[in-house]
Amino acid sequence: MANNQTPQKKRKLDRIDMNILRTLQFEGRISYTELADRVGLSTTPCMERVKRLEKEGYVEGYYARINPQALGYSMLVFVEIALSYQSPDAFDRFNKAVTSLPYILECHLVSGDSDYLLKARISDMTEYRKLLGEMLLTLPGVKNSKSWIVMEEVKESLALPIDINKPGSY
Repeated sequence: MANNQTPQKKRKLDRIDMNILRTLQFEGRISYTELADRVGLSTTPCMERVKRLEKEGYVEGYYARINPQALGYSMLVFVEIALSYQSPDAFDRFNKAVTSLPYILECHLVSGDSDYLLKARISDMTEYRKLLGEMLLTLPGVKNSKSWIVMEEVKESLALPIDINKPGSY
């Protein structure tokens, strides 16, 4: 777990737990009093449920969503990376190296023609050429890359579809 807590035994989520999770993922700064009102509990039992959901790993953390354009990171790019060879050691070396790059927002080991799919935010094409040439292509084991520059962001969300009626959603 990201917060280094020992995972707790999870009990089945009920309708109230699901409503708490649904609310928190859109309004992480909501007060316990307001959250309790929305889900039909008094404040103390609501707080206890939130703490349990955190301990059991359903809630991994809280953060502020920062506007990338406001900070000058107006270019979004996805990059496929193929390694020269695939082995646990090669993946481990690449994983360790890529996690130190601040412009890389996401890195996923994927199936298909490439080994990794990266998501990066940079300011402009000059910065992208530097990211690609001086950082990404010099990572351990990189054979080649393929990039997609995003022209328009149609949808971006971290919200999960939380539905008490859907099997497997809890």
